[in-house]
Amino acid sequence: MTTARDIMTSDATCARESDTVHDAAVTMAQKGVGALPICGEDNRLKGMITDRDIVVKVLAEGKDPRAVHVGELAQGEVVTIGADDDAQEILRTMSEHRVRRLPVIDGHDLVGIVAQADVARALSNPSAGELVEALSYD
Repeated sequence: MTTARDIMTSDATCARESDTVHDAAVTMAQKGVGALPICGEDNRLKGMITDRDIVVKVLAEGKDPRAVHVGELAQGEVVTIGADDDAQEILRTMSEHRVRRLPVIDGHDLVGIVAQADVARALSNPSAGELVEALSYD
């Protein structure tokens, strides 16, 4: 049985709630990623910030990315997956919530990220194809 722990990227870097959006963008560029988990000062997961969030919620609205804090973009409850959840649960969760990246938690600790690309590499072509189709929407 393939689990989230088996296919996740384990070196997830958190953006702190107090970091600016500019800081998060620089970290994304350095790491070559399109999203970062947002962690509070207590190291608990608070949300995710994506490159799309930066464009749509900050730049397109004329806000200064050096003045907006990452925590301001952490809205609602973050969708996660447990480290020992199986591949079918990953597929179901991504499809149901229409997300391309899932923070992986073990208890209350962030241990990694499972991205759509991780799933595509790890699973059979039909399963990966179904996920891509489910996440591709207008």
